[in-house]
Amino acid sequence: MAVSSTIFSSASIPTFQCRSDPDLVGSPIGGSSSSSSRRHFNATAGITSPFTGDGRISSMILRFPPNFVRQLSIKARRNCSNIGVAQIVAAKWSNDHASGLPPAAAAAAASSASAAAASAPAAASFPPVVDVDEEVVAAEGVREIGSVQLKDSESSFLSSDGSLAVHAGERLGRGIVTDAITTPVVNTSAYHFKTTDELLDFKEKRSVSFEYGRYGNPTTIVLEEKISALEGAESTLVMASGMCASTVMLLALVPAGGHIVTTTDCYRKTRIFMENFLPKMGITVTVIDPADIAGLEAAVNNYQVSLFFTESPTNPFLRCVDIELVSEICHKRGTLVCIDGTFATPLNQKALALGADLVVHSLTKYIGGHNDVLGGCICGPLKVVSEIRNLHHVLGGTLNPNAAYLIIRGMKTIHLRVKQQNSTASRMAEILEAHPKVSHVYYPGLASHPEHHIAKRQMTGFGGVVSFEIDGDIEATIRFVDSLKIPYIAPSFGGCESIVDQPAIMSYWDLTQEERLKYGIKDNLVRFSFGVEDFEDVKADVLQALEAI
Repeated sequence: MAVSSTIFSSASIPTFQCRSDPDLVGSPIGGSSSSSSRRHFNATAGITSPFTGDGRISSMILRFPPNFVRQLSIKARRNCSNIGVAQIVAAKWSNDHASGLPPAAAAAAASSASAAAASAPAAASFPPVVDVDEEVVAAEGVREIGSVQLKDSESSFLSSDGSLAVHAGERLGRGIVTDAITTPVVNTSAYHFKTTDELLDFKEKRSVSFEYGRYGNPTTIVLEEKISALEGAESTLVMASGMCASTVMLLALVPAGGHIVTTTDCYRKTRIFMENFLPKMGITVTVIDPADIAGLEAAVNNYQVSLFFTESPTNPFLRCVDIELVSEICHKRGTLVCIDGTFATPLNQKALALGADLVVHSLTKYIGGHNDVLGGCICGPLKVVSEIRNLHHVLGGTLNPNAAYLIIRGMKTIHLRVKQQNSTASRMAEILEAHPKVSHVYYPGLASHPEHHIAKRQMTGFGGVVSFEIDGDIEATIRFVDSLKIPYIAPSFGGCESIVDQPAIMSYWDLTQEERLKYGIKDNLVRFSFGVEDFEDVKADVLQALEAI
């Protein structure tokens, strides 16, 4: 949207500049005004303008249609050096007042209005004006890549997840005015306002801006948009870690005295939070097997269940939940479904498209992909994510912009990395299953896996982690692990470097052997995260380590 500063008196209103973006200029947006505004937009309110309903710069508060403020918070930051003016300009565009402008301004108005008409739907209509807090995302102007819906404006030339991972949130404009190819890191704890009037415009929702580092940052917003594009989500919230994302989500969505359902196999720290901390708020938990559909139905029928929260695939046995089926069951009773898709990645599984309400990721793993950064995210509908965001602003756990930059950088190669990791893990799972010194292999890509039929239906790849049991005791398993030369003995997974660990020692060593067995954790269990090393090198290393037992 190109706007000429000659529309206003240059002596009374500072000039501003916008980058051309026809996506920001839509059909005329009808808005109502309130007479209760305490401040004027500008002291020179008598200047004729085409941007407000009465042909003048209004002293009244503008109110916008649903989703308008959110759209501007993205697009105005991308394109304009003055966010507040950009919002006012876009709030009300009318040809009816163009005739009273100076010739140059009238020409600019006519040109922009013509461009808007050409790019707008033939029969544009807008819902009744609501308060900005009730905004929702419109379903218009979306298309599908595979089974995921994406906004045309953000994907018109991107036809695959790989391209989205590289360009989404950046190639089409971002909230930082720069000619740099890479997204700059904005290191600041707060953002200033030039005048009190500008601050009041922000507080009274006449303009959009950043305010404090805990509430948002231009670098982290690029990351959020990139993840949303991959997941097909309306909104994404990033936090300091995956556990931060999970715990804040649970606290925000489950009321005191509420009830949740989860599964037996899951990340241990998530289980600890549910078992030890949520009960302090009177929240009770039903734990079911990932395949126990009857148990889920009984729980949602017998309790007022706020949330069904599970991983798919799970940690460490890589069990898979039928996301479409559990979502259908839960939604009949008004229960939200949240899937932790960390082991799957957004490339191998689209949980939201399958019916889940929310998806959680530890960005530390595949999405960051380089074993050098911590982060977490929640993706889903704007209304639900906003509720979680409100609590996040209170609790903290903010992702540092430097960490956001590392994750953005890592995402640009996720499609290359995950493809290699899928391939290596799948081939190694078959080799391990056939090896006489391996008693059992857990991998959803194997026909022997209990949910293989589900994984085939809802996943396009089965991930880079394989869990298996050595045919021997804990000492034999230690000899195998210590004989490996390529992988690091470490927690975590999903990075470029291969990682191996014995869950009995790495994650459950504080429990007795009997207590570990309650969770299915045997002393001979190994979790192997395959990196991006050459397959033949990894294969040779694993086979020589098995021979050392």
